[in-house]
Amino acid sequence: MQNVLIEKPYQFVPPLRAAWPQTCYLRAGLHNLTIRRQGIVQHECRNVDRLRTSLEAGHGILLTPNHPRITDPMVICHLARETPCNFYAMASWHLFNQGWFTRFVIRMMGAFSVNREGLDRHAIDEAVRILQSAERPLLLFPEGTTSRTNDQLMALMEGPAFIARTAAKRRAKQDGGKVVVHPIAIRYLYQGDIEQACDGVLTEIEQKLTWRPGHHLPLVDRIVRVGNALLSLKEMQYNAAQDGGLTLRERQTRLVNHLLEPLEQEWLGAPQQGGVAQRIKGLRMKIFPDMSRNELPPEETERRWQQLEDTYLAQQIDCYPGNYLRQHPSVDRMLETVEKFEEDLTDAARIHGQLKVIIDVGEAIEVSTQREKGADADPLMEAIKQELEQMLAESQQECRMYEPSPS
Repeated sequence: MQNVLIEKPYQFVPPLRAAWPQTCYLRAGLHNLTIRRQGIVQHECRNVDRLRTSLEAGHGILLTPNHPRITDPMVICHLARETPCNFYAMASWHLFNQGWFTRFVIRMMGAFSVNREGLDRHAIDEAVRILQSAERPLLLFPEGTTSRTNDQLMALMEGPAFIARTAAKRRAKQDGGKVVVHPIAIRYLYQGDIEQACDGVLTEIEQKLTWRPGHHLPLVDRIVRVGNALLSLKEMQYNAAQDGGLTLRERQTRLVNHLLEPLEQEWLGAPQQGGVAQRIKGLRMKIFPDMSRNELPPEETERRWQQLEDTYLAQQIDCYPGNYLRQHPSVDRMLETVEKFEEDLTDAARIHGQLKVIIDVGEAIEVSTQREKGADADPLMEAIKQELEQMLAESQQECRMYEPSPS
């Protein structure tokens, strides 16, 4: 499990108020150092004029990108530089505890912390203040975590809508100003040799499974075979009954419920409905706070860490869309899937390089001060989702389809 939970009391980290550190950081191009180390060699910003128009109008601006890779916050720096404007950003507190360099970089980006395992009123109040004052655009990833699926969104959290609507109410009362949301579609295009990029990772996994490397198989079949094996191993580990008549997605859902429902019964009183990310958040808010305060005996702490590992596994499983490769066998989906295999097994994925990133600014969505009553889903989050999906569907046409190398 990656180090996303920090076993010490949470302390809010406010953003740097002064504009000059971020301005100097961007003008010097220091963000490129991190971006290039992650294998991104080209970038393109599209429809930047949409953001400029909202800035000139003096709106409070919320930016809501999709979140397919850990580099997403850094590539948004390209947009900040081309607009040009400085941003604020809400970032998980664990990132501020990953060493001095990571802390320095995210603070230069205007980041302030949020405690994802609790109700963080400091972070919410800070976000509302930023939008109400229209001091700078605020960057907030509504998926809440990295997905590694560029073509498919995870369920969006409703927190961004609450923040935006609260700020819109206060801003309307203050001076009649508006708050708008710009969805940002981030698209990565792999420009290298996909056979070469995938082969090393797949061979290592196959050897760990005591298999001969599947060089003779079509690449899509080889990836799917490895994925099925890894899922089957987890089903066996957790004694989740296997049924050959189920689809891949049905097997994933069954295993996720097998992991989460006993925990929900213990901590929340009954199995929960809704998206997996929201269910996991609800569990972590119950399980983790006492651990962060060091108030538990070692045996109980160990038991809870095991439960948190189960929630982390459920999150990993949920991030694999059913038939993702079969539906659209692009080189980008292949690379994402293989990178995710490696990251889930080792907590890190190797850098393959030769990536181009496209940052596309969506049309402004004006935030209403009132939420429509009786709606199952928040209308604002639905509007954000629809615009993101439309932009991603358009840029998907630029993805290179897989063509086997001549034998």
